[in-house]
Amino acid sequence: MPHFPKPAEGSWTEHYPGLGTSPVSYKDSYDPDYWQQEIDTIFKKEWLCVGRVERLGRTGSYFTKEFPWAKRSIVVVKDREGAVRAFYNVCRHRGNKLVWDDYPNEETSGVCRQFSCKYHGWRYDLDGSLAFIQQEEEFFDVDKDALGLVPVACDVWEGFIFVNLYSEPRQTLAEALSPLADGLAGYPFGEMTQTYEVRSEIDSNWKLFIDAFVEFYHAPVLHQRQAAAEEAAKLASFGFEGLHYELFSPHSMVSSWGGMSPPKDPSMVKPIENLLRSGLFGPWDKPAVVNDNRDLPPLLNPSKHRAWGIDSFLVWPNFMILFWETGWYLTYTYWPLGPSKHLFETTLNFAPPENASQRAAQEFAFSTFKEYAFQDANTLEATQTMIESEVVDTFMLNDQEILCRHHHAAVREQVKAGGRPNSYPWMPAPTSANGE
Repeated sequence: MPHFPKPAEGSWTEHYPGLGTSPVSYKDSYDPDYWQQEIDTIFKKEWLCVGRVERLGRTGSYFTKEFPWAKRSIVVVKDREGAVRAFYNVCRHRGNKLVWDDYPNEETSGVCRQFSCKYHGWRYDLDGSLAFIQQEEEFFDVDKDALGLVPVACDVWEGFIFVNLYSEPRQTLAEALSPLADGLAGYPFGEMTQTYEVRSEIDSNWKLFIDAFVEFYHAPVLHQRQAAAEEAAKLASFGFEGLHYELFSPHSMVSSWGGMSPPKDPSMVKPIENLLRSGLFGPWDKPAVVNDNRDLPPLLNPSKHRAWGIDSFLVWPNFMILFWETGWYLTYTYWPLGPSKHLFETTLNFAPPENASQRAAQEFAFSTFKEYAFQDANTLEATQTMIESEVVDTFMLNDQEILCRHHHAAVREQVKAGGRPNSYPWMPAPTSANGE
């Protein structure tokens, strides 16, 4: 298990030499040429999370994923051996999209024994091999073994399915996720199968929404109306201070307080929250799969603070997992659609409810989450229009916005290197177990 040093007292940013403290340019969030470089050096070369294994419940289960920024579509399927595979969604005959329903550009899912092309009926087995050619005798020098679906690198970590569009990925998935792969392993992801999903196109660069969710400095101001009046006033009076920030370049995390389940003072929350025993932090009553006697993975609550409420991990480059102390988790994925537009996908994951009260608590947490998330989204669209004006060309970041500074710096390093670099100049040299 790697050693995760606790940052020194004082400035979080200055603990990482070379990251800098100067104002930063946000030209990387609207320049078309730079956006294309990000696509070529990051999104076409990195491991990307496309879903969970629960979507593939039985043999032949599949779903498609569209990557318009790469002009590609893939199909992910569980084969007859139970393995998860991914293929480019292209028939080898005349190039028709193989798997689609009424509208070719929409994603779909289902169960099948074979994939059959709508155009001329060529069929492919679940392992991608070509199984049938309509009027095969009419073709010349056919080698079926050479005409299977084109595979996409695919692997699974803790039930999350990742793909890599690069023909020869430089790293295995485990190497790419290190040290998060070990530090978060063992969380009961697979037992939280009650999900609520939101997808929305946002008129902002993909990095700007990540910026919004890797700092909580904005919360007492932007979200004050969602809190009870007494709590909002208290938050506004002293602001926000995170419990822990850490870089695992190119990944990162922030840990926050928020132990309000249930709050000791009823005036801290709204009447509907008391009634449903739920709120932004999720249902107040922990499920059995996450209880006080179960050991958390070592990276969670690194400060071991009694008021710990949430840990937010940015899994490079565009995937986030948020762990809530109350016993559920949330994922965000940010898919670039253009320099000033991205697709935001989020999934809330709970243990299956055992009664109507638990279901109502989950539904209310989902409703509350949407209010907060789209307040952020609306703000980002205003940010996007103003940075594009170039009236101001550099912007101030405070110490608690270290993860914003870090993410943009990590993007610049990978673009400059033409792919993931071997090291990052702001990271301290690794230490051994004896401190050397």
